[in-house]
Amino acid sequence: MKQLWLVITFVLAAFSVKASAGYVFMQDTVLIQKKADTIPSVSLQEIEIISRRNSISAWRRWRLNRLIHNVKVAYPYAKTAGALLKIYDARLEKAKNDAERKRIMKQAEQEIKTRYSNSLKRLTFTQGIILIKLIDRETGNTSYGLLQQLRGKFTAFFYQAFARLWGYNLKTRYDPHGKDAQIEAIVRLIEKGKL
Repeated sequence: MKQLWLVITFVLAAFSVKASAGYVFMQDTVLIQKKADTIPSVSLQEIEIISRRNSISAWRRWRLNRLIHNVKVAYPYAKTAGALLKIYDARLEKAKNDAERKRIMKQAEQEIKTRYSNSLKRLTFTQGIILIKLIDRETGNTSYGLLQQLRGKFTAFFYQAFARLWGYNLKTRYDPHGKDAQIEAIVRLIEKGKL
């Protein structure tokens, strides 16, 4: 009961501040001054709270843990793809003609194959689908669009047809607010170093 009276007294005291009180604004902090007293009012940064529900079934928990594992495996490749795209775009802008552009693209394809071919072959089907979506997230363009832009329409069509044979779709878009919301939450946690 004493606590309730204390809260009521505090609220009434807060509302009884006279109209003559001065307000000083400093960035995100408001200082309320009344005679000799100063009361700070501070705005805090927004935080994101992500909860792992303990009440979910064992099957859903297992699926979530698999998704976390798959995103952890695929995400570094997507980050690398985004970084390499920036590097090769800068090189392609400096190209003087189409022949030099083709040579740069052949060299880039050979470097990527020798460096990442073996590790990409070890990805599971689900990790491959997640990688295609994360490449769209990192580059802002689908894998098909990147192939079309960098290698031409025929090569993009060929790779898309080959991917469709194996159950992939290079035209898949990343939807962070829809069906890929869980992937987005996991990626944010990875970026913040919490996973």
